[in-house]
Amino acid sequence: MTYPSKATAKPDAHAHAGATHAGLTQDNAVNSLRVVRLARPGDLPALLALAALAGPGMTSFKPDRAALEARLARVAATVEGQAPTAEQGYLFVMEDVETGEIAGVCGLEAAVGLEQPFYTYRKDTIVHASRELNVWSRMLTLSLSNDLTGYSELCSLLLDPKWRGHGNGALLSKARFLFMAQFPERFGPHVCAELRGFFDDDGQSPFWQSLGQHFFKIDFDQADYLTSIGKKSFVAELMPKYPIYVDFLSPQAQAAIGVTHRDTLPARRLLEQEGMRSGAHVDIFDSGPVLEARVADLRAARDSRYLSANVVTMEDGASAAVPNAEPYLVACLGLDGFRATLVTGRPERRAFSLSPLAAKALGVKQGDRVQVLPLKPPRAEAV
Repeated sequence: MTYPSKATAKPDAHAHAGATHAGLTQDNAVNSLRVVRLARPGDLPALLALAALAGPGMTSFKPDRAALEARLARVAATVEGQAPTAEQGYLFVMEDVETGEIAGVCGLEAAVGLEQPFYTYRKDTIVHASRELNVWSRMLTLSLSNDLTGYSELCSLLLDPKWRGHGNGALLSKARFLFMAQFPERFGPHVCAELRGFFDDDGQSPFWQSLGQHFFKIDFDQADYLTSIGKKSFVAELMPKYPIYVDFLSPQAQAAIGVTHRDTLPARRLLEQEGMRSGAHVDIFDSGPVLEARVADLRAARDSRYLSANVVTMEDGASAAVPNAEPYLVACLGLDGFRATLVTGRPERRAFSLSPLAAKALGVKQGDRVQVLPLKPPRAEAV
């Protein structure tokens, strides 16, 4: 499938390296940085260890060696242009520059549902009315849907708990948006993200208990695992073919529809900062929300700037406290060598200042073009 080209921010043709030392602070020149890069086969042991931390509902990242090996091979084939659209996908890791430790993982799928069905429940409203009795009612229904076929998908976001804080979660999640903004032709016109749904204190999904288990006759984890390895035919074979009236579900299940798991709320807020919004779809197993957006409307596509890297040190005359400095996502340009990091600074005169450490972490030198985006949207746009 070939997608139409999408609007994106373009590099400034007049960018140059002759900028002042704006944008450099002590935070920029710390002794350790994290970078987000494409995963490689050598990352397999670290990925297996990370996957073991994932709980129920993380369908796209399981501690399965064969599945992860196949996924890494798929990433390589995608980058090399050898994978058909239905198989194209990217997996990124967040690496500590100083120690080489892998702290987190996140993924992107180019187009879902082209080879294996991508099922969701679509929320609809049905109105029943009787003129004779002068009675009418509006009822919420759920219908099995393939509406998101062809969407790109944000998936597999997982950060080791010991690395939480210091902007690590934001860097891990948002680096993908920089990648999409650099290479819009590799993705569909729309993007979605399935979020983990509500589970009670006993680790049970009220939605699954009220609906799914009656049709599948297996437990949640088994159904979850089967879909994660691509065995989805049982969904079409066993799920009800007609709309489900939500009023027939338990009160607990009704209350859980579209509710985000408490551990996933921070990830949801990060996605919403980038322009993702909850739509008409929820997950078929735990009823977690599905966020959606047009790729061209994502903040990285609209607001990324392409500036020259100005590699400076404190001794070059930069102030230790730059006025109005703020956290920025900065990425080098390129596909296979894509790397993104988080620094504190301020762009000025078509350039962005980087410490030697940050420049080395990104693989850039003086005058190289870099992609720059404030970590957070302006306050008026923040969710």
